Amino acid sequence: MSVRPVNEPACPEPSAAGDGKTAIETVIDARARDLGGVAIRRVLPSSARRMVGPFTFLDQMGPLIVGESPALDVRPHPHIGLATVTYLFEGEILHRDSLGFEQPIRPGDINWMTAGRGIVHSERTPPGQRRNGSRLYGLQLWVALPLAHEETDPSFHHYPGSTLPAREQAGVRLRVLAGSAYDMTSPVQVLSPLFYVDAAMSPGSELALPTGHDERAAYVIEGALRCGGERAEAGRMLVFSKEAQVVLTAEAATRVVLLGGAPLDGKRYIDWNFVSSSKDRLDQAKRDWRQGRFPKVPGDEHEFIPLPE
Repeated sequence: MSVRPVNEPACPEPSAAGDGKTAIETVIDARARDLGGVAIRRVLPSSARRMVGPFTFLDQMGPLIVGESPALDVRPHPHIGLATVTYLFEGEILHRDSLGFEQPIRPGDINWMTAGRGIVHSERTPPGQRRNGSRLYGLQLWVALPLAHEETDPSFHHYPGSTLPAREQAGVRLRVLAGSAYDMTSPVQVLSPLFYVDAAMSPGSELALPTGHDERAAYVIEGALRCGGERAEAGRMLVFSKEAQVVLTAEAATRVVLLGGAPLDGKRYIDWNFVSSSKDRLDQAKRDWRQGRFPKVPGDEHEFIPLPE
C-alpha cells in the first residue's frame, strides 16, 4: 500500500449554505472488502475523503450469520498512532491484545484500544458463537492520535453499554458512544475533541446534527434518510460543510451513526495498520513487525498477519 496523507483535501471548499444538498461536501459509498474471511463494507478512508475530524477508518461488519458465512478470524496484527473503536449491534467478538487483555465485546459496548507507540491485537468469533451460530453486525473505527499522544503508552479500556448515556427525543433514540453531543458526554476517554453517536430514527422523524464541530458526517446503517435534495440509503456517508445547519429526515425506520470533531494538528499518513505524522516512523513500524520486534498476544501467539508486500 502506498503512503498517503490521510487528511489531504479531496473535496470542494465548504459551502456557507444552510440545510440541504448545498450543505453536503462529499458523498461516500461503502466499498466491499475482506476482513479475516468476512465480507465488510469500508467507508473511510476513501479517495473522496481521507478523514472526518480525527476519524480515519470506518468498517462495517455484516450483517451476516456465522455458520452461513465464515467466522471472524482477524489474526494478531500491529497498530501505531491510532485508537481502535469497536461497537456491535449484534453478535460477539473476542478481543485479545499484547497487554494481556482478553475481552468479549457484545452489542452496545465500546472497546477503545489506544495503540500509541505500538500494540498488537486479534479479533475472533468466540468458540461458543462458532458452535451455535450467531449474527455478526457492527462497526470498527480508527481515531488518529494528536501529536502529543502519537507515542503514548498503549492501553485498552472496555465500556459496557449500560455506562453510555442515552435518551429519546421526538422519535429518535440517541446514544453517545464517545465524546460529547446533544448535551451528553460519554465516559470513554478520548484524546481529542470528537463525537460519535448511534441514532435510531423512526419514520418521518428529524434530527439536527450537533454543532460546534469543524467536521461532521452521517453514515446510514439501515433504512434511508434525506438531507435537503440528497437521499442516503444503507452504506452511504454524507460529509457536511463546517457552518451548515443540517437536519436529517428519516424516510423509514433508520439507523445512522454521526461522527466528527476537530481536525488533527497536522498531516497524517497511513500505511497498512499504521498512522503517523512521520513517514520515517511508518517505515520503522514496518521493519519492527517484519523482524518480530512487536510483542506477542497472550493466548494467540501462533498466528499473525504478515506485512503486505
